[in-house]
Amino acid sequence: MKPLTISSISMISAAVLAALPQITIAQTSTGGNALTIYSSARPGAVPPELYRSGGNGQAVPGYAVVRQQRDLSFNRGRNTVRFTDVAALIDSTTVSFQSLTDPTGTSVIEQNFQFDLVSVQKMMEKYIDRRISVDQVRGNSTESFSGTLLSTSDSGLVLKRDDGGIQTLPHNAGVRLPELPGGLITKPALVWDVNANRAGTHNTQVSYQTTGITWWTDYNVTHQEGTNANSCKLDVAAWVSIINQSGASYPDAKLKLVAGDVQRAQPQGRVYAAPQRAVMASEMSAKGFEEKEFFEYHLYTLGRPTTLPDNSTKQIELFPAVRAVPCEKNLVYTGAAGIRPYGSPATDRNYGVQSNKKVDVYLSFKNAKEQNMGMPLPAGRIRVSKLDETDKTLEFIGEDVIDHTPRNEQLLIKLGSAFDVVGERRQVNFTVDTSRKTMTEEIEVKLRNQKKEAVTVIVKENLYRWSNWQITTRSHDYRKDDARTVTFPVKIAAEAEAALRYSVTYTW
Repeated sequence: MKPLTISSISMISAAVLAALPQITIAQTSTGGNALTIYSSARPGAVPPELYRSGGNGQAVPGYAVVRQQRDLSFNRGRNTVRFTDVAALIDSTTVSFQSLTDPTGTSVIEQNFQFDLVSVQKMMEKYIDRRISVDQVRGNSTESFSGTLLSTSDSGLVLKRDDGGIQTLPHNAGVRLPELPGGLITKPALVWDVNANRAGTHNTQVSYQTTGITWWTDYNVTHQEGTNANSCKLDVAAWVSIINQSGASYPDAKLKLVAGDVQRAQPQGRVYAAPQRAVMASEMSAKGFEEKEFFEYHLYTLGRPTTLPDNSTKQIELFPAVRAVPCEKNLVYTGAAGIRPYGSPATDRNYGVQSNKKVDVYLSFKNAKEQNMGMPLPAGRIRVSKLDETDKTLEFIGEDVIDHTPRNEQLLIKLGSAFDVVGERRQVNFTVDTSRKTMTEEIEVKLRNQKKEAVTVIVKENLYRWSNWQITTRSHDYRKDDARTVTFPVKIAAEAEAALRYSVTYTW
C-alpha cells in the first residue's frame, strides 16, 4: 500500500469512509427531518460570537428533539443498520428507533453510537508504539528515516529512531503511515442490530435529542408620537433567530418551537423553552407560524419546511408586523433607587438618604386585542426606534427584555433616562422614639423640567424603613402599589420646577 502523509487529511477521510464495513442498508429520506427546538437562553443574553459559524456548539443554550424518517430495506431476521448524518452533539441515551411499517414485528436488539471521528491527532495516537516513516526537509535536501512513535501531542512527536536515537519532531512533520488505522469514522453514526419479521422496505423513524441548537425572539418596534406628551403608537414586528451548531444539517425540516418554562433534569439546571406568541390563525399566513396551547406551554409550528444548515444562524418572521398599537410614555423618578428594606426597623437617620438624579423613560402598552395585539408574546429582546423626520431614517432609542407575556397583560419597556427632566430627593426631617417604637421621616422631591412642553413624572417612593407605615401629610395624591411602594403623579409645567413633600410615620 502506498504510504499516507498527514498533509493529505481530506484524502484520508475519504479513504476511511470507503474502508468502513459496508453494513448500511439501502435508505432514502421519505418524511424528511422534523425538529422541535427548546431554549435556555435568557432574553437578550445570547452573545454575538454564537451567531457566527464555527462557534462552540456546547455553549449554545438550548436543545432540540430531532425526528428523521427513512426507507430501509430489511431481510427477514437479523439486520445491521448504520444511520449516519446524525448530530455530533447527540444525547445517545435519548435515541429511539422504530419501524412505522411493522412496529410490532420489528425490534432493536442492540444499539450503538459511534463517534470516534478521524483526525490527524487520533490517527497518530493509533500509531503509538508502531513504526512510522518521516521525510524531514533540511535546507535544499530531504532526510528520510523510520522509527517507533513514542508519543504525540499538539506540541509535536517523539520518535525512537531505528538507529537507537530519540528525536523530537514538530507536529507538522512529513510523517508517512503504512496504512489506514482502523476504528475511525468520518461522521457520527448510530448502529442498530435489528430483528425484522417482515422482509422488504420499511418506513422507519429515528428520534433523539441534541444540544448545540437554540432559538429566541427579537422584537423590532417603531415609536410614533401621539397627540400629547404622554401618548404614542407602536409598530411591532417579531423575528425568530435560530442557531444550529449541533454538528448536523437539517434540510427541508418541519419546524416546531416550544414556549414556556420546561423542566429538564440535567446538571446545567433549569431550561425554559423558547419563545411563545400567538397571532390569531385567521390573521396569519398559512406558511407562517401557527400557535396553539400545548400542555402548560405554547407550541409554534412553521407552515412550510425550512433548511437549518450546520454552523448557521437563521431568522424567520414570527408574525406579521402589527401597526398603530396605542401606548403611553411614562417618566418615572425613583429617588432612592437601590435601597432595600431591613429585616428590622431601620432607625439610622442616614440610611437611604442618598439621591438619584435620573428620571427613567418607559413605554407601556396592553397586550390586548382591542389594542391591535392580543397574542401570547414570547420572552425576548425589544429594540425601539424612532423616525427622524429630517432625513426619514429610523434611529435607535433604547431596548429592553420581556418575559413570556400572556394575552391581556400590560408590558413596560424601559428605554433609558430623560435628558431634560431631572430629580432631586432629600430628607427634610427625621425623628425616632425607640421607647414608643415610632419614627417619622419627611421627604422632599424636587423635579425640574427643561422641556418646552409640560410633562408628568411618576415619583416612586420605597418605604424601606419598616413594613408598618402611614403617610400623615402629603402635597400630592398617591397610589399604594404594594406593601412598601407608593407612587405620586407630579405635573410639571414647561421650563419649570415642581416639589413634592410627604411625611411618613413608622411603628413597630
